[in-house]
Amino acid sequence: MLKFSSKLKVGIIIIFLIVLLLVLNLTNFFKEIKNFFYLISSPFQKTLLTVGESTSDFLSGILEISTFKQQINNLYLKNQELTGEIVALKELKKENEALREALKIGLEKDFQLEAVNLVSKDISQDVILIDKGENDGISKGMPVITPQKVLLGTISEVYKNFSNVTLITNEKSSFDAKIVDKEIYGVAKGKGDLKLSLEFLPKDKTISSGDLIETSALGGVYPKGLLVGEIKEVKKSDVEPFQTAEISSAFSLKKLDILFVIKSF
Repeated sequence: MLKFSSKLKVGIIIIFLIVLLLVLNLTNFFKEIKNFFYLISSPFQKTLLTVGESTSDFLSGILEISTFKQQINNLYLKNQELTGEIVALKELKKENEALREALKIGLEKDFQLEAVNLVSKDISQDVILIDKGENDGISKGMPVITPQKVLLGTISEVYKNFSNVTLITNEKSSFDAKIVDKEIYGVAKGKGDLKLSLEFLPKDKTISSGDLIETSALGGVYPKGLLVGEIKEVKKSDVEPFQTAEISSAFSLKKLDILFVIKSF
């Protein structure tokens, strides 16, 4: 009997609690409790939300920076590619201009030419380096000129893709030359440091400053008619059997760019 009474009490308590919950729910009591807990927890929730948003923005920012860097890198590579194309076009333009210059004076009719680019200069040795060599049919002894038909020198050393050119001003350079329109012959000799002289000139011939010098057919080193330079100063002595002239070469190393190798003449 006692046992039954305990169960009954429990049941009554449960029924009472159910009724109480229903009444509280109907009177919005739970809403007030929820509101109270929301009010207390809201600062923490805002902080968590802000942190979450900041973290999200931070991660998003990192991704955006990474993407931006990649875009910059792509633009840099594209710019480099375009710059390379522009340089190539400029070089092609220079070569075409040089070829047109050569065509104007009929170089292609007289010689078999190979267009080359100047790579470097060694003024102390009166030597320059060009960008073509054995693979392009270049060989030792070939003359090198400018598009204006000015003599520069001779191929002195050949590599597979490059060649050294010994300038006519080199101390080892020596070739037959003549004064234009005067039929006066002499030997052009390099003096080093881009200096040149015309020697063994007949003493009885009249030579003047400004006279032009060109290559002659004598000796067979160079084809005739290539411009060498002009007389700068004439040196004449009563003791010496010949007169000598200092020559101002017709080329300027500062302006050299596209050149021609004469493969045959």
